[in-house]
Amino acid sequence: MERHLQRDRRLLVPIGVCDQYGPHLPIGASTIVAEAVTGELSREFGILLAPTFPVGVNLAADRPFPGTAGAQEKTLHRLLNDVLAAWEDSGFEEFILVTAHDYDPHIEALASVSGTRARVRVIEVLGIDFSEFLDGRVEPQHGGEVLTSLMLYLRPDKVNLAQAQDFDPPNPHGEPWRIDHLPPSSSGSVGYPSRATAEKGRLIFEHILSRIRTKVLLGETISESGR
Repeated sequence: MERHLQRDRRLLVPIGVCDQYGPHLPIGASTIVAEAVTGELSREFGILLAPTFPVGVNLAADRPFPGTAGAQEKTLHRLLNDVLAAWEDSGFEEFILVTAHDYDPHIEALASVSGTRARVRVIEVLGIDFSEFLDGRVEPQHGGEVLTSLMLYLRPDKVNLAQAQDFDPPNPHGEPWRIDHLPPSSSGSVGYPSRATAEKGRLIFEHILSRIRTKVLLGETISESGR
């Protein structure tokens, strides 16, 4: 590692979430996506890849979903600060945190992490605009068309599309809104997972990689939300 740091002092850090996304997806589906994205970029650019942080801040819900496990926003923030500080002391000068969980408290925990000297970038890949690839409503989604398509492309063996349940929350005012709580009438997913396909997943995955290449690794950073 010391020899590698002489030529590249960046570190890719996949941030997972042990959350559920409906009965058709495995717990931690977003972790699989974050690992796939960082793994591909690590191979392509020769950047060291850190171990995955498997737990993040879960979406609030009225009922328990067996198998889920989350941390509080302040807990995740402190843990990442401590670990990145240790890595910074060992010679890393830039950290690229990649997650696939578009939930404000989770993103805020990552976005507030800072180094003493090192640069910290946060990329939330599900916040990228994928409207050109989708058939259903773009927002809000939680285990919807985007994540389900990515999983059908990356790990089809982990998807049971027959169990997918579409859920479009009522929005009487027609204004854009973000999910801050899982609606009690939802099975765990929000959006249109039944419209997902592996081909959409391939296009979305390639779009994610292209955005990170051009905006982060080969140019200027994109915002913390991935947009």
